[in-house]
Formats: sequence, structure tokens, C-alpha cells
Amino acid sequence: MKKLLELEQRIGYKFENFDLLVKAMTHSSYANEHRYEKKENNERLEFLGDAVLELISSDYLFAKYPETPEGVLTKKRASMVCEPTLALCAREIPLGDYLLLGKGEDATGGRKRDSIVSDAMEALIGAIYLDGGFANAKEFIDRFILNDIENKQLFYDSKTTLQEIVQGSYDDDVRYELVKEEGPDHNKSFYVHALLGSTVLGEGTGHTKKAAEQQAAYCAIKKLKSKGGLCI
Repeated sequence: MKKLLELEQRIGYKFENFDLLVKAMTHSSYANEHRYEKKENNERLEFLGDAVLELISSDYLFAKYPETPEGVLTKKRASMVCEPTLALCAREIPLGDYLLLGKGEDATGGRKRDSIVSDAMEALIGAIYLDGGFANAKEFIDRFILNDIENKQLFYDSKTTLQEIVQGSYDDDVRYELVKEEGPDHNKSFYVHALLGSTVLGEGTGHTKKAAEQQAAYCAIKKLKSKGGLCI
């Protein structure tokens, strides 16, 4: 488990009960392949981590936006703890490198799959909470999820945001064009352009068309912000 010792260093937290970290990184495919009991995979820790994350993110938003109504706070929280955002946060560690996956799941790109790495992120939160209590879980969430949150929310809402930027100023809507796709059916990569008319605003890559479109929109927004507007 040398790799998991490295993970402890990356996240800045040392487990008293190292078995909790092992369990947090154990995907069901690995547990099934090694004939572990069902409770030895990370699904129960994921359940707990999800609840801890919701409480801490709610507390963060409640304090940060004292005048904001409940409905808007709920939407903000949903964008913070949704699968794509958590997967983005997990890749910054990068958590996928440390997962215990079954051979089949590993071979088909499981380490890069949003659903798997986001679940592992929640399981890790649950493990830290059990091992070190609320304060340590909060410190981890503050460092790896609530940091740069405006940028992460922008990533989540990028297609909508990009459309709002161009709306009212141009007759065309933003459209997304699939440029190419590579790889076998079980592990494809899609390459997409975000276009306004014939102008390429941004480029994106992902394991689904939707993810590639989201990244293309995000890149377009960053480019437009750096230039101070559209130049077409």
C-alpha cells in the first residue's frame, strides 16, 4: 500500500486507522474480483461522505452569502457537490491514480470516469470524518473542494454561461461541433469545438460528448474574459 502512503502526503492528512483509507479507495469492482465482503468496498463511506460534504458546503454558503435566499443557495450547493465538480476536484489530487479497481474497470478507463472518482472523493471525506472528526473533514473539504469555488461553479454552468454572454449581442447561438473521436467504444475520447458562426470560441476533450462540450464552453469563457469580450 505504498501508493496510499503517497496519497496521505498529497492530501496532508495521516490516518490513525489506515484501513479506512484502504476502504475509501476500494471500488466495488476490486472488492468483487478479490471476493471481499460487500461492506469492504467504499460505498458506505461514500454515503457518509456525501452527508458530511452537504453539511459543510451548506455552512460555507450560509456564511458567505448572508443575503441570498434559500432557493439560490440550494442551486449553488448543487453545483458545488455535483458529480462533474467533484470529479474535477478529485483530478487535482489526482485521486484516480490511487484507486483500487478491478482489472476490467481499470482497462476500460475507470480511473478517469467522473462517476467513479467523484464517489471516491466522497468516500475519502467519509473516511477522514470517521478517523479524525468533523474538523479534519472540514479542512480537507476547504482545501480541495471549496477552494476556487467560483471557478468550479463556472465550469459546472459553462454552457449556460457562455450562451448568456453571447445572447443579445449576436444573432447566432453557440453551437458545438464534434471534430473527432478516438479510442475503442468502451474508452472513447471526444474532441469538440464551441462555435459562434464559423469562429471557434473554445476547444474541449472528454470521455463523453457532453463533457467535451462543457470543457469547450469553459475554455471559451476563459478566453473571452482574458480578451475582455468577443472579437468576431
